[in-house]
Amino acid sequence: MALDKGTKEEITKRFQLHQKDTGSADVQIAVLTESIQELYEHLKRYPKDHSTRLTLLRYVGRRRKLLDYLNSTDTERYQSLISRLGLRK
Repeated sequence: MALDKGTKEEITKRFQLHQKDTGSADVQIAVLTESIQELYEHLKRYPKDHSTRLTLLRYVGRRRKLLDYLNSTDTERYQSLISRLGLRK
């Protein structure tokens, strides 16, 4: 269920701020969003998989904290990121 290396690299290239950026909040949020979507689809098929449900909640909380941080530091980047990812807020 973890993202494979190719998927992470593709997401990183789309959301990086500069050529060597791999850990900015934008990239981390995008990778977490993709992981959340995969876990959500897994839970649709296997609704009794409680360990995956806990992992999903952990990822959602981590993404929420990163989004709050980005909103407090750079609101314009926050707005553009949530619109690019299709998140609500």
